[in-house]
Amino acid sequence: MANSLTVQVLIVGGGPFGLMLANELGRRNISCLLVDAKPGTAFNPQANATQARTMEHFRRLGFAHEIRSMGLPADHPTDITYLTRFTGTELARLRLPTAAAAPQAIKNMSGSWSAAELPHRVSQKYVEVCLHRHAQQQASVEMRYGWQLQEFTDTGVGIEAVVASVNDGQTLNVKADYMVGADGARSMVRHQLGITWGGATGFKRKFMGGKMLAVYLKAPDFYARNPNDRAWMYVVVNPELRAFIMSVDGVSEFAFHIQMADDAATEALTEADARRLFAQAFGQPIDIEILSMATWMAGHALVVESFQHGRVFLGGDAAHLFTPTGGLGYNTAVEDAVNLSWKLASVLKGQAPPALLDSYHLERHALAVRNTGYARQFADSIGLFEAAPELEDSSPQGEQARAVASDYLNGHVRREFNIPGVTFGGRYDGSPLIVGDGTTAPPDSANSYTPCATPGGRPPHAWLPDCRSLFDTFHTEWTLLVLGPDRADTSAFESVAMSMGVDLKVVHQPSSEILALYEAPMVLIRPDQIVAWRGHNGLQAQAVLTQVLGGSATVRA
Repeated sequence: MANSLTVQVLIVGGGPFGLMLANELGRRNISCLLVDAKPGTAFNPQANATQARTMEHFRRLGFAHEIRSMGLPADHPTDITYLTRFTGTELARLRLPTAAAAPQAIKNMSGSWSAAELPHRVSQKYVEVCLHRHAQQQASVEMRYGWQLQEFTDTGVGIEAVVASVNDGQTLNVKADYMVGADGARSMVRHQLGITWGGATGFKRKFMGGKMLAVYLKAPDFYARNPNDRAWMYVVVNPELRAFIMSVDGVSEFAFHIQMADDAATEALTEADARRLFAQAFGQPIDIEILSMATWMAGHALVVESFQHGRVFLGGDAAHLFTPTGGLGYNTAVEDAVNLSWKLASVLKGQAPPALLDSYHLERHALAVRNTGYARQFADSIGLFEAAPELEDSSPQGEQARAVASDYLNGHVRREFNIPGVTFGGRYDGSPLIVGDGTTAPPDSANSYTPCATPGGRPPHAWLPDCRSLFDTFHTEWTLLVLGPDRADTSAFESVAMSMGVDLKVVHQPSSEILALYEAPMVLIRPDQIVAWRGHNGLQAQAVLTQVLGGSATVRA
């Protein structure tokens, strides 16, 4: 007879979305079970770029410094460079701070890059280890790797599911209030719900469109035999092939990806083929050890038609598929978890009506469409670039071709990797949880970002005189930010929050500069660090808190 378990949330999948969700729910004392068919966290490098906004969320949870210490050595360059071959002629480069330099570098930045954290170049396999370790520390979280979902039913009042051990077939009957499909691109949860993809796929490009071969490998001689300055990511552009490689450990491990011809029989590729292709990209023969290899398809910009069906939610790759230009897929998945977690907890704790959960689809679907669109733009920018036939020639024509490529690629690398607008500019305008004030945020743009406190977006960042980030003063749940030397009366908000069971912290910052940045003396910050409301007094506190928690009240502008 099968054992049974009752939890509040069943999480199906242990990638970044599922693990982040477990961390967020665990910190709110929500009981959850996470199951994943794999024996443990990821072996392959997978995603390799953690954006600054994701790092801010890791900072909020207290382990951004751990993430920054993982992957590359602290002094390893994080540059992105474009070359004719890995050992060939450099065509373009974007120089970026090392992990060791990042904490000080961010304090010297302003404008678009005013932030608590810089991006970090680290393979997903390391991120998952950190997320797993912290989720394990949460008393209300149970994780079972090597277990998979067999079946589930949404009864209307809860979820009834069966999970089974991959190794011995042992089963567990699970009852949960809600279930979350975090089970990746081939999501069984999504298939059973009948939720279809929207968007587009099948884009064909010279690069990042069509069949790709991924090889996780060791190349101990890569740096010693490479005459070019060290980088984190190397992109090969030549008429013969298109490929890129990312350093995994800064020593000998790399993630290598190469575009294959549409008619290539990728299912028949051997390790000998992978070694030959790598040597072509490297520019000369080199010994490598292959740790794993697989083929995948680039050219997706897909978002599910619905992130929710009854008591079941989708997120991460189960909800959106990206071409990995810009590194947006994994980062979008993390923010899915950040958005969903506080809403689930609020409903399960009786602080908000179930209608609050409807906002998850409304807010995250639009963001996923936005982000897949940006990734598609970046893929077009690099994938549709034609490498001239004479690019590698030792001739005046070759020199001219390299000059043209250098000019284009130096522009492209900044379009794809200097993206504060993509990173910080995501907004939830139009969400019923956002109390608008009649103002409009600056236009959405990939490569520029103007901090503003118009409700619906990320709060403007500032460094405090004691060297803390303003974000470090925010509460883990709701924050009422009170600004300016003349402290506004917050008693109405505090009284209403107490009566509603809402965990609200009042934070006073007397700085006139921060008041000018936010343009209002009172600002309500959501648990996911989104501006929910701003105003001049607490006269509408009851209506404000009711609306931002999914109630029917509407605040008068």
